Amino acid sequence: MDISVVIPLYNEEESLPELIDWIARVMKAGKFSYEVWLIDDGSRDNSWDIIRNLSESYPSVKGVRFRRNHGKAAALNVGFRQAKGDVVITMDADLQDSPEEIPELYRMIRQDGYDLVSGWKKDRKDPISKTIPTKLFNRTTRMMSGIRLHDFNCGLKAYDRKVVQSIEVYGEMHRYIPVLAKQAGFTQIGEKVVRHQARKYGTTKYGLERFMNGFLDLLSISFMTRFGKKPMHLFGLLGTLLFIIGFVIAGYLAYGRLFLSIYHMTERPLFFFGMLAMILGTLLFIAGFLGELISRTAPDRNKYQIEDKTENCTEKL
Repeated sequence: MDISVVIPLYNEEESLPELIDWIARVMKAGKFSYEVWLIDDGSRDNSWDIIRNLSESYPSVKGVRFRRNHGKAAALNVGFRQAKGDVVITMDADLQDSPEEIPELYRMIRQDGYDLVSGWKKDRKDPISKTIPTKLFNRTTRMMSGIRLHDFNCGLKAYDRKVVQSIEVYGEMHRYIPVLAKQAGFTQIGEKVVRHQARKYGTTKYGLERFMNGFLDLLSISFMTRFGKKPMHLFGLLGTLLFIIGFVIAGYLAYGRLFLSIYHMTERPLFFFGMLAMILGTLLFIAGFLGELISRTAPDRNKYQIEDKTENCTEKL
C-alpha cells in the first residue's frame, strides 16, 4: 500500500464527508493505493455515525472510536499502529489542511529520501491570539531541539512508516514528533510550505492552556532525550557541586571558629546556606542514584533502533 492517512478528530461531523471525498479524488488522480484511518477521540456529536457511513461508501476508510476523549497524541498513536502504507500522512479533520499536498509529500519521502516532512503554514488563517503564541512556541522548540523547522505544530506531516513504527506518542507529545523521530535516529527531517485554509465549520478545539502544556512537555522530552537512561549524569553532577559548595562554606566557618576565634559563626546566614547546600546536594545525589538503579533494571534498558542487518544474521536483536 502506498499511503496511509491518519486523521484524529473531535466533533467534526460537518467536515468529514467533504474531507473524505476530497482525499478520494486526490488519490484517484495520483493512482495511489491508500487507506484512511479516522480516529474519533470521543466525539459528542454525530461524528462516529458519519464515519461508519463513510466506511460503507468508501472501502478505504476505516475508523476507531475512543470511549472518551484522550487527546490528539493518543489518537495518532493508535493510528500509527494501524497504518500499513509505505508513507503515513497525518492531517487535521477541519479542512484547514489541503489533501492536494499529499502527492508532493509522498514524493519527498519516497524519492527525496526524507524520513519525515513537516508542513509549514507560512500564511496562517488563524486569529492573532493563536498565531503569536504559536510563533513563540516554535522559536523556543527550535532553540531547545536543534531542529530547524518553522512549524512544529502543523498537523499536516508525512512519515516513512519506519518512523511511526519506532516512536511512541503520548500525553501532548504530538507536537514534538520531529524531536521524537530525531531521538530515535531519523535525522532526515524536511519541511514543505503548505496551504492553510480558514476553518469552514465549527470552532477550534484548542485553548491557551495547550501552550503551557506544550512548554512543560518540551522540558520533559528534552530531559528524557539527554538523561532518560543516565539520570546520574544530571542529578549526580548537580548534587556533587552543591555538596562541595556547602562543604567549602562549612570548612570556612569552622576555620574561623577554631583558628581565628570568631564566635557566633553558626548565627550567620552563610552557615544556613552552607547546610542547605550540603543537604540538597545529598538529596540530589541520592535521587540520581535511585534513578540510575531504576533505569538499569527497566525492561527496555538495552532496546535500540536497528536500521538493518545482514541476511545471515539470524539472532534476535
